Amino acid sequence: MSEWYMEYEIEVNRPGLLGEISSLLGLLRVNIVTINGVDQGRRGMLLRTENDDAIERFELIASTMDMINVRKLRHPKLRDILAVRHGRYIQRDADDKKTFRFVRDELGILVDFMAEIFKQEGHKLIGVRGMPRVGKTESVVAASVSANKKWIFLSSTMLRQTVRSQLAGDEFSPDNVFILDGIVTRKASDERHMQLVREIMRLPAIKVVEHPDMFVRLSEYTMDDFDYIIEIRRDEDEEITYEKLEENDRMSSRSGMDFGFNI
Repeated sequence: MSEWYMEYEIEVNRPGLLGEISSLLGLLRVNIVTINGVDQGRRGMLLRTENDDAIERFELIASTMDMINVRKLRHPKLRDILAVRHGRYIQRDADDKKTFRFVRDELGILVDFMAEIFKQEGHKLIGVRGMPRVGKTESVVAASVSANKKWIFLSSTMLRQTVRSQLAGDEFSPDNVFILDGIVTRKASDERHMQLVREIMRLPAIKVVEHPDMFVRLSEYTMDDFDYIIEIRRDEDEEITYEKLEENDRMSSRSGMDFGFNI
């Protein structure tokens, strides 16, 4: 049984339209798994069928209907599934298709998005950009819980400054989610820490790097190595600037306090 995503634009909105479309799909033995509005004047459906020819027949019939305009009919992508689940598409950068943008009010959608990525097998390198206290670390941890994954901090300032130089036992499992703070790792003087980071980077597992731009400055990795870049802002107009982050870093270092800006 295969799954499909259909998105159609309503040209003539009249009572009973959804029922007619549902009935037509039912006659073709296509099951509707989920349905929701995904944009103004558009609906999205997750469909399931044992016969893909039924999808082709529906598309042919739909092309003759004046009331709707089928915009998408394909095997579902992650963005399609989330759009139907949450009622809208997540925002993606127009120039860099691997960059996805969220504001703090959308942390629920963000957690769902990352959890779906975490459930995938094999290597995934994810960068998370954002200013202090915008929800970076808490979102990654929540997504790990949602995906039923154990999370391992290689470097962090969530509770106190953490710089790991070794792991033990099942902490090396590729089923874990490995999290590191690019600013803390970049400033770490312990070569054993960087050796551990390199070892984890070779592991076929999920790795999440907060402040990826800072991480690549003094490492052998580049932004091209990342599969996803996630940006979190308080509002759509907030600028993500690393000058302020480095200033906070210097102030914390002079005062002898733990870092405390990336929860």
